[in-house]
Amino acid sequence: MFKNKARGHLPAVTRVTAAALIFEFRPSVYNPVMSLVDQIQKDITAAMKAREEQRLSTLRMVKAALKNREIEKMAPLDEKESQAVLTTLIKQRKESVEQFTKGGRQEMADKEAAEIVLIESYLPKAAGEADVVAGVKAVIAEMGSPTMKDMGTVMKNAMARFSGAGMRVEGKMVSEAVKQELAGK
Repeated sequence: MFKNKARGHLPAVTRVTAAALIFEFRPSVYNPVMSLVDQIQKDITAAMKAREEQRLSTLRMVKAALKNREIEKMAPLDEKESQAVLTTLIKQRKESVEQFTKGGRQEMADKEAAEIVLIESYLPKAAGEADVVAGVKAVIAEMGSPTMKDMGTVMKNAMARFSGAGMRVEGKMVSEAVKQELAGK
């Protein structure tokens, strides 16, 4: 072995595994994307360090909702299920904003609106109205000439098309676009 002449020590022997070699020689091949839960935990830590109480409170609530869903399912959540939980939280917040505004509690409505913005930052970008109308028109064209009786089928196909494309859409917006397009025929 090689001895360090000045100190008389042997160099430290490190154990090299196959996984370490893969990471060492091909770092661009394996780049794990941080899961939603991991990202939220990292952001909770950052909010604690920055002493952002409102953000910290919202992130803890999101993490608790995800954990509750995971416990209900009795298995880890995948990304789509996590996004569904966040979408539910956003719907709840929107209803709360509506109720607080009707009740004259603007400060509470503003707090809920801030939570919506924070939660939406963890979701894919929502489709715009133009995207929704274009998607609905494409589905109607594929189906031939559906009538108002076929609205459920058109809705189902449109929602499948949007989820397949990885787009986040509100069912209410899609429903309105479907009604408008079918009524125009």
